[in-house]
Amino acid sequence: MNRFLFVHGAFHGAWCWDDVIAALRAQGHQAEAVDLPGSGADGTPVAEVTLERYAERVCQALRTAAEPAVLVAHSMGGVAATQAAARCPEAIAALVYVAAFAPGNGQSLVDLTQLPEGAGDGVQANMVVDGEPPVAVMPPAAAREVFFEDCDDAAAERALRQIGPQPVLPFVTPVELPDGGLPVPCSYVLTSRDRAIPPALQRRMAREAGAPVLAELDSDHSPFLSHADELVAALVRAAGAGAH
Repeated sequence: MNRFLFVHGAFHGAWCWDDVIAALRAQGHQAEAVDLPGSGADGTPVAEVTLERYAERVCQALRTAAEPAVLVAHSMGGVAATQAAARCPEAIAALVYVAAFAPGNGQSLVDLTQLPEGAGDGVQANMVVDGEPPVAVMPPAAAREVFFEDCDDAAAERALRQIGPQPVLPFVTPVELPDGGLPVPCSYVLTSRDRAIPPALQRRMAREAGAPVLAELDSDHSPFLSHADELVAALVRAAGAGAH
């Protein structure tokens, strides 16, 4: 059996992985999710939310057990997981990007959204940014369309009640990787009807990260809610293959 650690994306929290975690535990795997600083149930003040704090939180969670984990990251969580991989690679058996940003050295999330393949990004088009330090929110109607299009109404309503504000600083902070690049094996789960991260951008990031496309789901941006069984099957395959 395998150990999994899940990292959520922007506006979300550990709660978004509940269905996937339950399914993996039912199969005998160890699985848990982490709230990034300032997200979900974590109360870190906005002024203290940085990409480095994200990486620290992920590494702390990874180090709670001796066994390296399959680190699974969604959306913005891919940036946090990539930076964590540079900080504690010994704790990561493999990294799986799920409809996630996969930055190279010196790239930020915003840099990736500005690539030609990023045109049509529904998050950048709809989020509202205010305050100092700046914080972004997604209007509920836009979030329903961009994040949860495939979800039934009950699942979407539960998710919409739980999404929250997102500090902006981690969006604009470049990732720092060692000279050899990402120091752990990785793969990618692509979502082919995604309105948050266009599939063309997902393909480019996977290619440039050296992350083979493990599965292509006919899914919106939230397969952990809308296509959980298919996602679980892909993750179990990734764990068995070491994400090569």
